[in-house]
Amino acid sequence: MPHESEALASTEAHGPASYDLVISRAHVFDGSQALAGLYDIAINGSEIVSVSTGPLQGSQRVDAAEGWVMPGLIDTHIHLYNVRAVSDLNAMRAFEENELPGQLQLFLNHGVTTIKSVGDPTDGILTTRSKIAEGTLPGPRLIATGSGITGRDGHPAATIFSGSPWARDRWTGEVDSVQQIRDLVHHLADRKVDAIKLLSEGACAHSGEPKYFWQNPAFPGSVELERLPLDLLRAGIETGHDRGLRVTVHTTQQAAAREAIEAGADGLEHGVTVEPLTDHSLIDLMLERGVTYTPTLWIDDAHPDARGNLKKVAEAGVHIALGSDTFNGRGLFGANTLEEAELMVAAGMTPTQVLAAGTSGASRQCVRPDLGTVAPGKRADLLVLDADPTADISSLRDLSMVILNGRPAVDKPARR
Repeated sequence: MPHESEALASTEAHGPASYDLVISRAHVFDGSQALAGLYDIAINGSEIVSVSTGPLQGSQRVDAAEGWVMPGLIDTHIHLYNVRAVSDLNAMRAFEENELPGQLQLFLNHGVTTIKSVGDPTDGILTTRSKIAEGTLPGPRLIATGSGITGRDGHPAATIFSGSPWARDRWTGEVDSVQQIRDLVHHLADRKVDAIKLLSEGACAHSGEPKYFWQNPAFPGSVELERLPLDLLRAGIETGHDRGLRVTVHTTQQAAAREAIEAGADGLEHGVTVEPLTDHSLIDLMLERGVTYTPTLWIDDAHPDARGNLKKVAEAGVHIALGSDTFNGRGLFGANTLEEAELMVAAGMTPTQVLAAGTSGASRQCVRPDLGTVAPGKRADLLVLDADPTADISSLRDLSMVILNGRPAVDKPARR
């Protein structure tokens, strides 16, 4: 039986009332669970106004033909700008003109209607966000942190951007004092970023433990790193919260994850990947603090413990958000998000859990309660699928239509 929630606006037909768009005869995954039966979903403007077991009338009609409707996917961890190609202002402008529009379209083509950039050049990504919001650049809704904040010579400044001073200055904010990190967080908040991302470590051990050298198969060489000092970590999180912004922290080890959570972090980017998660009190702390865990298996699945760690936190009931860590040069934008979902199921999560992580769970991480749910009053970002994604996560690939802000953005086979 369907649950009694805001997902059901009415179980009655609305008679002669006509809506802008009606999706008819659809099974529904509402962002949390599959609803029993078939529904008509009515949209006015950019908003869902009714989810009904009775027939609704619309100026436009999409017959789901007993397929499935669900919220558009939200990928909460991506890097949009090409770190290899963009090494000066002219290269960045060329990328924005020649590559960026196609990459944005790829997300939509794969059913990703919202993306969260967690480390791109601040000026570029905020300009791109504005163009998408204004409608002058087609693409998924863009949420952005601007540059990631790291310690002096930390990751990714001393790793990915070690050979490009120009890009290093724009993709990363390096700090080595409490005042510097406070000033940088205030600067980003003044620029109206949507959230703050701090990088605690690139997987380096505590002082006195064996040295850790950052290594990534996508980049040559290895780099010894130092952790962001604890007083700076606390100051960055505190200042972000003072400005009303959610703060997530890049971690890969249990010690760094605990340090971030105890300092007040709202979420862990990557979580625990380079070692088995054996500290059950850390999982309890995640639950106690309401922390969101973003596993990024698409990039971290090479670590033998990443899947098992995700299974442990998911089974414990920790909030999970889907995030692929997509970047230029590997895979395909949008397709990587679907692969992330499939990897999460392979790790032991159910398809329903993963769908929630990519919709309502991701909207929670992004502090966007208007997204990620099929219900009246929510944003009409919707996918029409030919098969049941709650039975098989790969059904996300059987995509028929993408509706963004109440309008069809991708329409594959004709459905009328």
